[in-house]
Amino acid sequence: MSDVTTVVGFIPLMDCAPLAVAVEKGFAAEEGLDLRLVRETSWANIRDRVVVGHFDAAHMLGPMAIASTLGVGHLKVPMAAPLSLGLGGNAITVSLRVWDLMVSEGVTLSAGPRVLGEALRNVVRARERANKAPFTFAMVYPFSAHNYELRYWLAASGIDPDRDVRLVVIPPPLLVDAMREGQIDGFCVGEPWNSLAVSVGVGCIALPTTAIWPLSPEKVLGCRLEWTQRHPDRLQALVRSLYKAALWCERPENHLELARLLAEPRFVGAPAEILLRGLSNRLYLQRGSEAEHLSAFYLPASQAATFPWVSHALWFYSQMVRWGQVVFDPEHVAQVRATYRPDLYRLALGETTNIPSADTKIDALFDAVRFDSDDLPAYLKLLALP
Repeated sequence: MSDVTTVVGFIPLMDCAPLAVAVEKGFAAEEGLDLRLVRETSWANIRDRVVVGHFDAAHMLGPMAIASTLGVGHLKVPMAAPLSLGLGGNAITVSLRVWDLMVSEGVTLSAGPRVLGEALRNVVRARERANKAPFTFAMVYPFSAHNYELRYWLAASGIDPDRDVRLVVIPPPLLVDAMREGQIDGFCVGEPWNSLAVSVGVGCIALPTTAIWPLSPEKVLGCRLEWTQRHPDRLQALVRSLYKAALWCERPENHLELARLLAEPRFVGAPAEILLRGLSNRLYLQRGSEAEHLSAFYLPASQAATFPWVSHALWFYSQMVRWGQVVFDPEHVAQVRATYRPDLYRLALGETTNIPSADTKIDALFDAVRFDSDDLPAYLKLLALP
């Protein structure tokens, strides 16, 4: 296989780490892969270059793979996600101005999502009464965990994300600059961009999204379905190399080396000290504050972090339906189930690890609403808008 190059696209985010490590620490080469990584700046570019065949695979938003399979928002190209690229790693950051207004409602950095949401709702309502323009929040792509996590928290807090605030799409590397320029009041993104906003003094991390959903799903290894069918051996080698890389990434003794690697311009290009915060699960929520140890903020490998749970895919689909991106269709459910591929994960890894025997599991977010992927219509009825 080494005589054929496998090209994989990625976005400069902390959770591209397994891809970088697979190349730099030799895990890909051990599997006979000549793996070439291509850095992109926007998720739309990732989508387009996978769809047209420039990339064999990519560091991909989980919902993006589903949207492509369904033909929602772009071309209909069936995708396969045979591996998850970790759990967690996202946060909601607000501008210092918004944070000061929330503090005036009595919250502190130690508050949970309910209390923080109530404070933001009070600030939003006061703004409405004063006839001021709504706050603008950014996320990285319409079909993303970031969009759905942000919307879920807002809605559960009594804030209609389509009426009470304005939501816009901005690529991750541009979010800090947009906040510095006063163009946005908050954003939901993966590390290191939350920590960078804190470090340069333009924002405050109000809420790690693991407080909204512990062990929340994020990126996947996304490939065109037809590519996985034409190159089964390469796919299995790629999954194995990324699994080994994820194990390496999670070991604390490797975090400093990993932060320095990701700091290189060819990967993330943010300061190593900033990257180390998310990698070590120790975030500074506000400039000058003490570091907060956030258990399981970002997990590259443990807690089945690399396993592509079909129930995660179905939760993403439920949010597409909830927010009007698609109309519920039982045929969609089958297509969504066919996008996340635990069968390919098991085939690649065999007996090398403790692999979950089930493809789905029961989950609940911070509001304790139980998500059962076997009954999406019933779940959606529980999620009333504010």
